Amino acid sequence: MDGDVPITIRYPWTEPPAPGEWTQIAEGVLWIRLPLPMALDHVNVYALDDGDGWTVVDTGMSSKKTRLIWERLMAGPLSDRPVNRVVVTHHHPDHVGNAGWFQTEHDAELVASRTSWLFARMLTLDEQESWPQETLDFYRSAGMATEVLSKRKADRPFNFADVVYPMPLGFTRIKQGDVIHMGGRDWDVHMGNGHAPEHATFWSRDDNLVLTGDQILSSISSNLGVYATEPMADPVSDWLEACERLETLARPDHLVLGGHKLPFLGLPTRMRQLIENHHGALERLLSDLDKPKAAAECFPALFKRPIKDGEYGLALVEAVAHLNHLYHIDAVTRTRRADGAWEYLRKG
Repeated sequence: MDGDVPITIRYPWTEPPAPGEWTQIAEGVLWIRLPLPMALDHVNVYALDDGDGWTVVDTGMSSKKTRLIWERLMAGPLSDRPVNRVVVTHHHPDHVGNAGWFQTEHDAELVASRTSWLFARMLTLDEQESWPQETLDFYRSAGMATEVLSKRKADRPFNFADVVYPMPLGFTRIKQGDVIHMGGRDWDVHMGNGHAPEHATFWSRDDNLVLTGDQILSSISSNLGVYATEPMADPVSDWLEACERLETLARPDHLVLGGHKLPFLGLPTRMRQLIENHHGALERLLSDLDKPKAAAECFPALFKRPIKDGEYGLALVEAVAHLNHLYHIDAVTRTRRADGAWEYLRKG
């Protein structure tokens, strides 16, 4: 969902480091890329030189392949000192997946927001061998296509524990307004929301670096999804509030180190894009609701492109999120149809 803001975004590096390799971003800051088994096939993580050891920001998804890459890195550019600390930007598996491994096998301290740690710890302990009825009901309420729902029911449900290493008890909390010292710099902690609750971002006081996880990405929009755990959530409102607040911090010279895609310059422009993209999506969606529609029927208006099979799940939860926002601001009504799906209709 791209807006019409003039593009003034620049990419100092046009190519990412190869798996198991690294790029030095600034003194004491290494950019590392780890593979992911999905359409978005990578996650960016960062190693910061603390003098007596390393701080790792985000960890990749738990797998033997990813841990082999980490072991090669710890035998290579990180070999002179231990990884003493792992900082997690948010609780999603591609960011927290190996945090427990670093804690258990390398005696690293885990630093995270309280909400990130609680979500990650809870979800790793909540293993399901069959689909919970609440999840199936949620999919029906979103109007999930019958063939998609039937296929999902036939498969074992996704479990967080499949891709997140067991997490021991104990972490160090960071919160809004904290200052954390990493890589020879003091970083202000500012919390984002929307993509993940209490998502940590880090703004260097000593130079132009910003670590943003998935809260701010260079060329893609972070997924804003609603799930069966909180079916009436309004992550779009949370996202817009966070973007408007973080926009006041943005400088043109900030070098943004995100969780995916390439580091970039031009943060004020990108913040305006992120805000306007979702306002535009909401306007298109509201205009399209002249007749009742379920979430699964809103893809053309919301995304302006065909949704592939591998994207269907993320598209559905994002459609629910935008409809929930319109419902919460009293712009639409909703009624339950015979198959259990909520249909939304523009007011007026």
